[in-house]
Amino acid sequence: MKPAILLVDDDLAICEVLRDVLNEHVFEVRVCHSGNDALMAIAQHPEIALVLLDMILPDINGLLVLQHIQRQRPDLPVVMLTGLGSESDVVVGLEMGADDYIAKPFNPRVVVARVKAVLRRSGALAVETTTTKSSGLHFNGWRLDTERCQLLNAAHEQVDLTQGEYGLLLALMQNSRKVLSRERLLELTHSESLEVFDRTIDVLIMRLRRKIELNPHQPALIRTIRGIGYVFSADVIQAENNAA
Repeated sequence: MKPAILLVDDDLAICEVLRDVLNEHVFEVRVCHSGNDALMAIAQHPEIALVLLDMILPDINGLLVLQHIQRQRPDLPVVMLTGLGSESDVVVGLEMGADDYIAKPFNPRVVVARVKAVLRRSGALAVETTTTKSSGLHFNGWRLDTERCQLLNAAHEQVDLTQGEYGLLLALMQNSRKVLSRERLLELTHSESLEVFDRTIDVLIMRLRRKIELNPHQPALIRTIRGIGYVFSADVIQAENNAA
């Protein structure tokens, strides 16, 4: 069964391009041009697996739509589509629980890649498996499954991550013990948005600390280096296991 995507944007040209390119990648695409129509579609179609949500809509603000989605279907992934100058909306949206953001103008292939990554993480899109080996990253009893994009704690329980959180944690772990500036972290996670949304790194760091730190207010794993950036302070081990 094709994963169903709801595209919410009042720009008809953008909708046409994205519908075509997503259809090429075997997604079922539903399109709404207003926030109220989107909320109705979400209520009526439980098969919708992801929402691509523009922040500027003709009837209600995209952040209000996001807020309603979080109440109505808190597990439904939302990727924000944002225009230039919308940094404050992005920061608020990430704080509210949006999974990711894509800045306009964008390459449609980037949208497809982001959509696939979010759907793999949510389990709505099957993970491509190999017959040889599956790798993961380990730190302090935790495991980041880089094949399924999942984080497991020491009790082997899954800790939910948004796509943005996963991408940032992966970048930090792959560069453990190295101090990374916000600009460098953006290059590793959202390169096409480098000049626009640098504050989102701080929001995602805050969200990650709430999930992996014993005391988020006194972080021991993701430390702030004042005036420079952040450092992942745990030793990271890459392990390979035989896949089933």
